[in-house]
Amino acid sequence: MSVAPVTPARSILITGCSSGIGRCAADLLRKRGYRVFASARKPEDVEALRRDGFEAVHLDLADSSSIRAAVAFVLEATGGSLYGLFNNGAYGQPGAVEDLRREVLVEQFQTNVFGTHELTQLVVPVMRRQGGGRIIHNSSLLGLVSLKYRGAYNASKYALEGLADTQRLELEGSNVFVSLVEPGPILSRFRENSMAVYRRTIDVDASVHRDRYRELEERLAKQGAAAPFTLGPEAVVAKVIQALEAGRPKPRYFVTFPTYLFAALKRCLPAVWLDRVCARVN
Repeated sequence: MSVAPVTPARSILITGCSSGIGRCAADLLRKRGYRVFASARKPEDVEALRRDGFEAVHLDLADSSSIRAAVAFVLEATGGSLYGLFNNGAYGQPGAVEDLRREVLVEQFQTNVFGTHELTQLVVPVMRRQGGGRIIHNSSLLGLVSLKYRGAYNASKYALEGLADTQRLELEGSNVFVSLVEPGPILSRFRENSMAVYRRTIDVDASVHRDRYRELEERLAKQGAAAPFTLGPEAVVAKVIQALEAGRPKPRYFVTFPTYLFAALKRCLPAVWLDRVCARVN
């Protein structure tokens, strides 16, 4: 596999850098020689990134003006160029599908799909003009298979995958490559943040699923942040580096054993059998 050389001038914009995968990507790519533009939604996280020496920018994927301002900041700093975009920023909205109010589902899509799409849309013409670039979407195992009580997040990742697959076809021959990274369980604040959203948006006591919700809450409280087969965020960043530096990157990069397993099961099993397997996963 041919490898594209890394130079200090090779710039990348990363969303969701306050912690977890985004922060790990910012750290490791900077050490690797990239010019990293690290973005975060909360002003205090942007300031923390600046204190750590990053070219940090405020970027809220639910706010179009914030997205446009962030891209303008990056392009002004680089003289109008950008080699890579790592669309990492997202959050999970737990809850049974029948408990998801319209506005809750819209909020999930504003960040995970619409904002990511708008940011990508602004960057593609830049990459076309400069003769190439890399767009990497941090998707999920839940963009491949569906699990109970993750309907909003499942739907957002399925939508992201559809956009990415289509755009990859449309960019053929442009030297702008689109890749999806598919992590399973990763050490991060993702589950903790998701539980905070769940408590704010799901009326547990009014739901027919309330007993199941309580069981899940108890299990998560005992289990903590780590699920079986959990890897550190550097496992995701290793795949991001491959997508950035391969001469012709793959459309998809799997991370963690569950992703490999369920991708294989989806190819091999009838839908009814796959449903039975997925129904047993909490």
